[in-house]
Amino acid sequence: MEDQEMQLKVKRVTDKFTESMCVLANEPSIALYRLQEHVRRSLPELVQHKTDMQSWEEQSQGAIYSVEYACSAVKSMTNSSLYFKNIDGLLRQAISLKEQISSSQGRRKRALDHGMHKDGGEKHN
Repeated sequence: MEDQEMQLKVKRVTDKFTESMCVLANEPSIALYRLQEHVRRSLPELVQHKTDMQSWEEQSQGAIYSVEYACSAVKSMTNSSLYFKNIDGLLRQAISLKEQISSSQGRRKRALDHGMHKDGGEKHN
């Protein structure tokens, strides 16, 4: 009989001990402590990921701005073909006028040179 009583007492003690361990394991302050440990371990990595993401976002924004600026420049270039055609026409006119002026000056010089030779080197008015 003593053995049965002893086993019963041991069983009660172990049951109470198990119940106490379950209560302690599920105690809110223990849960908060475990949560705090998890956050402390995880937070540096999360902060690094956030920093990396912000850096990538800044780089992406810079690249997007560059692409938009390049697209705008290309559009402006296609719209400027009219201006280049006008410049081409004006340059052609300027070259033509320069050739006319040069030709006119060449004729005038030849005429002056020709008149000097007839008069013996002096020009008379």
